[in-house]
Amino acid sequence: MDNLKISTAQFENKSGDKAYNLSVIEKLSAEAAAKGSQVIAFHECSVTGYTFARNLSKEQLLDIAEFIPGGESITKLQQIAAEHNITILAGLFEKDENEHIFKAYVCVDGTGLKAKYRKLHPFINPHLTPGNQYCVFDIQGWKCGILICYDNNIIENVRATKLLGADLIFMPHVTMCTPSTRPGAGFVDPELWKNREADPTSLRLEFDGMKGRDWLMKWLPARAYDNGIYVVFSNPIGMDDDQLKNGCSMIIDPFGDIIAECRSFDDSSETITIFPEKLHQAGGSRYIKARRPELYRDIIGMPHHPEQKVVWMKEDKQ
Repeated sequence: MDNLKISTAQFENKSGDKAYNLSVIEKLSAEAAAKGSQVIAFHECSVTGYTFARNLSKEQLLDIAEFIPGGESITKLQQIAAEHNITILAGLFEKDENEHIFKAYVCVDGTGLKAKYRKLHPFINPHLTPGNQYCVFDIQGWKCGILICYDNNIIENVRATKLLGADLIFMPHVTMCTPSTRPGAGFVDPELWKNREADPTSLRLEFDGMKGRDWLMKWLPARAYDNGIYVVFSNPIGMDDDQLKNGCSMIIDPFGDIIAECRSFDDSSETITIFPEKLHQAGGSRYIKARRPELYRDIIGMPHHPEQKVVWMKEDKQ
C-alpha cells in the first residue's frame, strides 16, 4: 500500500441544479489534480443539493433521482475523472426500477463506477428508503469505506466498517448550524453570509463556535482515533436551500489529528498525502487487537427498535 495524495472539498451547491453542481465538481477536481491529488471527495448530495429535498413529493424526488450507474451524472463524473486522472467521490439521490429512492454516494474513476453506498439513516424526506449494507472497496491499494452524515453518529457503523477492512472512511455530510438540544446549537443567520466580505469575523465566530466546528470537534476526531483510521470529512459551505452551512471539510489521521482543513468561504479543496505507516503506529490499531468480543457480543446484538429523530425536522417530514 503506497502513500496516497487525497483532497477534501467544499462548495456552495445550487438546489436541484445538477449541471451547475457538476461544473463546480469539475472545476475543483481539475484544480486538485493539477496539484497532484489522486482522489477528491465532495459532500452529501453534492450533485443534486440536499436540504431542499425535505419539501419534495415522491414524484419530485423520482424526477431528480437517477439510476446508478446508468444515470447521466455518473457518466459525467466518469468523464471528469478520466480527463483529469483523478478518482471522484460525490453524492446524489438514486432510484431503482421499483421506484425506491435512496441517498447514495459513489466513487467513480476513469473506468466507471467503483463503489456505491446507500445511507443507512436517511431522514430528509419520508420517501427515502434506508440502505441495508456496509461498503468497503479499493482505491489504489487502500481499503476504503463510506458512511453518510447521520450514519457516523451511530458509532457501531464506524467500527463495523473498520472491522470489514476499511483503513480510510469517507464521511460526506450536510451538517452543523442547525437547532439541537445541545447547548449553543442553532441556525446561523444568512445575513452574516451575505455580509461575509465586509465582516468575516462575525461569520467565522458563528461557524467555529458551538453551532459548528466546536461541536464537530467533540466527536469526529474520536472516530478516527478509536478506530485507527483516516477520516475524510466533507461538508458544504454557504447556503444549502434556506440553511447556512459552515464547511470545515477536513482530513483526520489515525492519531485523531487534523492534517488538512478547508478554511475559506469560497469553493475550495485541501490536499494532503496520507501514509500507511500511521495505521499501525496509532493506538486504535492496538485497541482493536485487544478487543474481547465474547464480553459484549450478545449485548450489542440485543433486540432493539430503531428510533431516529432530528430536532430541527418536523415529525411528519421524518
